[in-house]
Amino acid sequence: MSTDTTASVSTHILDTSIGRPAEGVAVTLAARGGSDADWVALGGSATDADGRCKDLPALPEGTTHVRLDFETETYFSKKQAEAQQDAPRVRDSGAFFPEVAITFAVTPGEHYHVPLLLNPFGYSVYRGS
Repeated sequence: MSTDTTASVSTHILDTSIGRPAEGVAVTLAARGGSDADWVALGGSATDADGRCKDLPALPEGTTHVRLDFETETYFSKKQAEAQQDAPRVRDSGAFFPEVAITFAVTPGEHYHVPLLLNPFGYSVYRGS
């Protein structure tokens, strides 16, 4: 929940290669107060069965920039192993992007929902609602 002095962040991931939420992706959150400030790691979470992180840490007062880091390599390695059990042919579909880092500016009192649309060879993000 945000106040007038802090922003808040939420995210979810959709694996567009299968048209389903991406479950079990580790997400870490970092923040800084100004372009020249050092990043402060705030903690993290993992996506649930609906692809959502419902327990990301709160942002400290004075946050101006946020970074979400998504650990995609483990997720796609697991998906590749599952796919090979069903059809054991060799595919080059490991994670081309082993991690996705999204950095964005925030304004106190605003909520930022940042969905990640993900597939093994690309991704897209946007400010959701």
